[in-house]
Amino acid sequence: MSTKKILVVDDEPDIVKWLTVLFENSGYIVIQAIDGNEGLTKAQEEKPDLITLDISMPNESGIKMYRSLCDSDSLKAIPVVMLTGVSREFERFISSRKQVPAPAAYFEKPVKDHELLDKIKELIN
Repeated sequence: MSTKKILVVDDEPDIVKWLTVLFENSGYIVIQAIDGNEGLTKAQEEKPDLITLDISMPNESGIKMYRSLCDSDSLKAIPVVMLTGVSREFERFISSRKQVPAPAAYFEKPVKDHELLDKIKELIN
């Protein structure tokens, strides 16, 4: 079995560090990006097995990046886990949009390590 690769897209350095340690300690390779622009570029270059995506970020938001992923034939199959401080109201909003499919999972920060890891294992292992 090959090692799975996760792209972490978040503008908060503490969150990126926490997710990187959590995922690397669980045997995943981690790639990091600080906004949607960099995240989309790294997704195209690295073809990760899964993406964790913050919603509120400078330059390009997670929403715009998510839409770009969904519009790309080569990237739209990558599961996206939204991990954000935005309320559950947003989850209902994004899940009700007809232009894009709902993300593979949605977690509101703070999230418990085991809940996030369980969902990631379910999605890519």
